[in-house]
Amino acid sequence: MNDKNEQAHYIISGRYLLPTWRQADRIDNGAIAVYEDHVTAIGSREQLRAKFPEAEELHEPAGLIMPGLINTHTHAPMSYLRGIADDLPLMTWLQEHIFPVEQKLDGEMVYHSTLLSIAEMIKSGTTSFCDMYLFAGEVARAADESGIRAWIGEVLYDFDSPSYGKLDNGFEVVRKLFASYLDHPLITITVDPHSVYTCAPSLLEKSGALAEEFDSLLVVHLAETESEVATCVERYGLTPVEHLDKLGLLNSRVLAAHCVQLTPEEIQLLAARQVRVSHCVESNMKLASGAAPIPELLKHGICVSIGTDGPASNNDVDMFSEMSSVAKVHKVVTMDPTAMDAETTLCCGTINGAKALRADTEIGTLEPGKKADLIVLDLDQPHLVPIYNLPSHLIYAARGGDVIHSMINGRLVMKGRKLLTINEQMVIGKMQEISARVLQIRAEAEAGR
Repeated sequence: MNDKNEQAHYIISGRYLLPTWRQADRIDNGAIAVYEDHVTAIGSREQLRAKFPEAEELHEPAGLIMPGLINTHTHAPMSYLRGIADDLPLMTWLQEHIFPVEQKLDGEMVYHSTLLSIAEMIKSGTTSFCDMYLFAGEVARAADESGIRAWIGEVLYDFDSPSYGKLDNGFEVVRKLFASYLDHPLITITVDPHSVYTCAPSLLEKSGALAEEFDSLLVVHLAETESEVATCVERYGLTPVEHLDKLGLLNSRVLAAHCVQLTPEEIQLLAARQVRVSHCVESNMKLASGAAPIPELLKHGICVSIGTDGPASNNDVDMFSEMSSVAKVHKVVTMDPTAMDAETTLCCGTINGAKALRADTEIGTLEPGKKADLIVLDLDQPHLVPIYNLPSHLIYAARGGDVIHSMINGRLVMKGRKLLTINEQMVIGKMQEISARVLQIRAEAEAGR
C-alpha cells in the first residue's frame, strides 16, 4: 500500500492551477490531488491522473483552481442589519441604529443570520473567516454545520451585552467556548475586546491575559476613525495604538482591524510589535473613516490581510469585490498606479490572511501537506476573456459569482454553484421573518427615544 502522502481520493482539474498568489507559479492544464483533509499532490492533469488512476475526478475544462480566500475580519451575523442604516458616520451608525437593535438580539437570530453570511461567503470564494460578534456560540454552531473554517470570538465591552449580560459572564462564555472547541478541526476561538473606546483598560488587560492563557489571537478594532483617536487621547492622553502598547498588549497575538488613523511612529511600533492587521477598505470608504496607509504598512513588513467587515457596514462579504477595491483605492490615494499591484493584493487575500490567523502552515496556498481549502472559478465568461495574467484577472475582473466549486478541509461544500451543506432557500426564507422582527424592534426603539 502507498504511503499516506501518495494517496488520493479526489482529483480536481482545470485549465489552470494557481497554487499561490504568483503568476509565475501557474500550471496550465493543472490539477490537485486530495486525500482525506489535505492536498497530497499538485501538477498537470495528465501527471495526477496517471499517478492516481482510481481517484474520483472533478474536471472543469474552463476552470481555474486556486486557494480559498481568507476573510480576516467580519461580523457575519450582522447580515440581519444589511441596509438598515446606511450613509451615516460610524458613531451615529453604531450608537443610534445598531446598538439599540442589538439589545433585542437573540441566539436564533444570530444563528440564521450567520448561516446567510456563510452561504454568501462560500458562494463568493471564501473558505475561512474570522468573526467577532454576540452569541458567538451560535456563530460557531452555524460554522460547524456548514463546514467552513472559522476563527470566532464573543465580543466584549464595558456595558451589558444582550448575549451574556454582565462582563464577568462574558469572560466565562469565552472560557466555555475554548473548552467546547478545543482541538476542533475547523473552529478556533479568539478573545475579542471590541475597541479602546468601548473597553476600559482593565477589560483590555484581562482580555490580553486570557489570550495568553489559551495561546489565542486577540482581535480588536483599532484606530478606525479620527473620533476614536480623539476620544482615546482625551481619556488617556494617548492614541489607541499607544494606549494598547502602554498596557502591554501590542504583540504578535493581536489581529487589529482597520488601522486607518496611524502616524508614521505608530506604523513603526506596530511593525516592531509584530501586530497583524486586517484591512477593511469598503467599510472604511462607506463610513468615511479614511484610507488606511496599507502600502506603508507593507513596506515596514507588517502582515496585512483583508476583511470585509460586517454586512451591515459593507454591505456584503464578497472578498473578490473587497480585493478589487483594495487594489484600486490605494492607487488613487497614493497617486501611484504601481501601489497595491494584483499579486500583492491577492497575497493579502490568501497567504497573508493565513499568516494573520497564525495558520499559514495549513492554509493560504495549495501545497502537498496543507489543508485542501480551494475554490474553482469558471473562466468561460465574457468578462474573463482573453486571459494573459491570472492574478490581474482575479483582482480586476473576477467576481464572487464566478466561483462554481468550493472545497474546505477536503470536503466539497459547493458544487456547480449549489451549496451542499446549507439549505439556501430555507435560510433566505428564515431571514425574511427575521427582517420583519428587526423592523418592529427598530420602530419600538425610535418610539422610545
